[in-house]
Amino acid sequence: MAFTPYRRLPGVCPLALLNLFRTRRHVLPAEAARFLQSQAAYVAQKTVLDYCRVKAGRSEKQLFSDPDFQAALAHCRWQVFFAALADVTALIEAHLRPHAPGQEAALMQGLIILHQTALLAETPPEEEAASAVEARDALPHYLATLQLAPPHPAERLPLLAEPVLFATLPVHPEQRRGESLAIKGALRFQMVTTQQELERRFDAAKTVDNILNQR
Repeated sequence: MAFTPYRRLPGVCPLALLNLFRTRRHVLPAEAARFLQSQAAYVAQKTVLDYCRVKAGRSEKQLFSDPDFQAALAHCRWQVFFAALADVTALIEAHLRPHAPGQEAALMQGLIILHQTALLAETPPEEEAASAVEARDALPHYLATLQLAPPHPAERLPLLAEPVLFATLPVHPEQRRGESLAIKGALRFQMVTTQQELERRFDAAKTVDNILNQR
């Protein structure tokens, strides 16, 4: 029997079969809010925990079981999360703005709503509640300032999470000497991968349309 490289099945469109294996790109504001929350949480957790684990070395189990360290670690993760939430919102704004010419202010208002939704997705402990409110209230001015300049890609975006990370890391500054570039690089790497995921998962034009019309 001769080899037949391709035979079309009756009533089946090849493109329809191909589409079954393609990842559906997100377009809904609710999906953007979930992405925002999950990516900010991941950036905070990955950056902080990886550094602390490497720093602890063989003492990791002992260090991570210490109540004082656990409290300091939790505080650091929440604080970096709040800042990373603004940074990821800024990445989304930069990705979507070219698809909203003349509607930048409306896009910003839509992103403020997404940020608030993500912020409320998980209730912070009482001791972090004031910081959550501050993060919510600071976002409009932050986005408005960013919109005064062309969109920043992840590798050039000024990161709000960076000074917060250095201020709250539960490792004494004396023990971090010479490691600033590595810490900054780890945080920047997570933001770059976040931008890549954003570009891969979302249809920018359709997402903008849905945000502006709140569909």
